[in-house]
Amino acid sequence: MEAYNVERLTTPEMKNRENIELLYRALQQGDASTVAKLVASDVEWWFHGPHNCQHMMRLLTGEPPSQVSFRFEPSSVQVVVPGHGCVIAEGWEGSQVYWVHVWKLKDGEVTELREYFNTWITVTDYSRGAIGWDMGGCTVWESVPRDLPRGSLPSLLLAI
Repeated sequence: MEAYNVERLTTPEMKNRENIELLYRALQQGDASTVAKLVASDVEWWFHGPHNCQHMMRLLTGEPPSQVSFRFEPSSVQVVVPGHGCVIAEGWEGSQVYWVHVWKLKDGEVTELREYFNTWITVTDYSRGAIGWDMGGCTVWESVPRDLPRGSLPSLLLAI
């Protein structure tokens, strides 16, 4: 009887999601060596929100944990658009802070981070047969901030 091969069932998308979940755990534990293995040294970072909320970049650049009081505990981590290497995590701290991280990975390594604070995000895929912007796209992910009404947050559309 052939042994059950779990490795064969792991897709690149599943591995990317696992790597992002591992990254959050490593950041919470202050495990810099694991973070360094998961994040490219030249990671591209975009930020939208108040400047005092640039918590993830502080963590990724190695600022001592005692200096960063914010803890990222994602409420969800999801792969969007298989084949694009895109994983989205979201979470909140109380009813006043909602955050979204859009991670891009290549070969399991984080190459790009888009960080959004108190912003409603909609991710739309325009590559599925659409000829132009007027053709519309397929919404593949949308923010779900609990306790925060949609009308109270600025909105951004990310087209992929």
